[in-house]
Amino acid sequence: MARRPRQSGQSGESGESGNARQSGQARQARDADTDAAAGGGSSAAAGTAPGTAQEQPSHRWWVLGVIGLAQLMVVLDATIVNIALPSAQKALGFNNGNRQWVVTAYALAFGSLLLLGGRIADLVGRKIVFLVGLVGFAGASAIGGAAPSFEVLVMARTLQGLFGALLAPAALSLLTTTFTVPKERAKAFGIYGAIAGAGGAVGLLLGGLLTEYLDWRWCLYVNMIFAIIAFVGGSRLLRPGAPSDRPKLDVPGAVLASSGLFCIVYGFSNAEKHAWGSVDTWGFLLAGGVLLAAFAWWQARAAHPLLPLRVILDRNRGASFLAIFVSGAGMFGVFLFVTYYLQQGLLFSPVRTGLAFLPMVAVMVVTSVVTTNFFVPRYGAKPIVPLGMGLASAAMIWMTTFNLSSQYATHVLPPLLVLGLGLGLIFAPAMNLATSGVAPRDAGVASAMVSTMQQVGGSIGTALLNTLATSAAASYMVGRRPTPAAIAQSQLQSYSTAYWWSAGFFAVGLLITVVLYRRGAPRMYAPGATSTTDGPATT
Repeated sequence: MARRPRQSGQSGESGESGNARQSGQARQARDADTDAAAGGGSSAAAGTAPGTAQEQPSHRWWVLGVIGLAQLMVVLDATIVNIALPSAQKALGFNNGNRQWVVTAYALAFGSLLLLGGRIADLVGRKIVFLVGLVGFAGASAIGGAAPSFEVLVMARTLQGLFGALLAPAALSLLTTTFTVPKERAKAFGIYGAIAGAGGAVGLLLGGLLTEYLDWRWCLYVNMIFAIIAFVGGSRLLRPGAPSDRPKLDVPGAVLASSGLFCIVYGFSNAEKHAWGSVDTWGFLLAGGVLLAAFAWWQARAAHPLLPLRVILDRNRGASFLAIFVSGAGMFGVFLFVTYYLQQGLLFSPVRTGLAFLPMVAVMVVTSVVTTNFFVPRYGAKPIVPLGMGLASAAMIWMTTFNLSSQYATHVLPPLLVLGLGLGLIFAPAMNLATSGVAPRDAGVASAMVSTMQQVGGSIGTALLNTLATSAAASYMVGRRPTPAAIAQSQLQSYSTAYWWSAGFFAVGLLITVVLYRRGAPRMYAPGATSTTDGPATT
């Protein structure tokens, strides 16, 4: 039902939600508008009746470019630093035991603060949080690039994670509230999903180029170039504004969520160094589980919850969050072990290794755009995302056939192309549906859930696969002499173990998405509508 426009200088209208059914229980949620569509973060036309013309930012595709550049910077940072680590270790003189902290410090800050960062974007305004995140991330990258010691480098990586936790959810929520017309939204999320999925591979290539031809410090300095371009574009293109209805920040929820996620990420990171039976591993994992359970209990009772349960209890959104989590666990592990195989097994240089992933990236980009524009609107996510999970699982099983005599064109490239096809069918549709139908005031925290699932999934997957691969290599060497041939074969055994487990992750994702996704084309809510589960659908 159309509502009377609000007289305001911003392009929003008032809207209120009805009763949203969640898990068989009626939950009433009354939501008000927030700020402007491309700037502060409200819908462009909240509560507009289906078919009504809506005011769209004329420069919205430039806005997509700015948001995509910021997202690429955050995603590629997860792998570009891995390429630089050996050179950084040699230059700064830290030992192998401390090396993991360059990666872990970033993951801890980023993963544990994402939900809080998303809610801050909802409360303060997405444009200002986006710009602050860019400036902070660039400043932290400059400190890391100029780091004279290991301690300064770890501090800089922690700051990168902190500002990344502000930047990532603000970027995705800006995309959600800028593109409200279903066809344009599908196209925008196809591009964004391709960036999110392919950023890790781009990081490998860029890290190899910078390390080989310049210096490892440029793997951090390069973020300043991305950030400056995105800041100039964002400051000119995004609309300013603060939410008109600003609920109080859920401080207990923020403490419980951040502490719980910190313990989970830290526990799995410790698993790479300590045994699973160590209290440094299972103790933190147990504490994290208890804290997150307490967080869920509190969210059902808080007056202004950090993560309203209406955001995650919708079946399509819940399936999408889990799909992103599972894919993150499998994908980051794949990049890691295929990189090891290409460099240590086939003796590829860092640059050649990065180039080897480009065909997979190209397939992922094309598949993401085509899927969100043509297949999902017609058939829904139920056949599409599970198919992607199945293809990704098959690609991982195919990779278990790699050996030291494998050739790139005939043995490595085909499964990489299948993997790119599978990931393209997963990421873009899942990210689109994970934020579809969310009330404007919840767009930031819903976007933060997407980033949280990908980051925590990646941290868990990398830690598990590393541990399992190391155990497999050690088991192979039992009773064997440590000859070069035996060591090389033990490495192949470790990679194969990681691929099998990654295949298992994607197989679980297939089952989850088949069960949870609704049949048929997804309902497209009127932009800015506050319904979260049931509501008027438009086509």
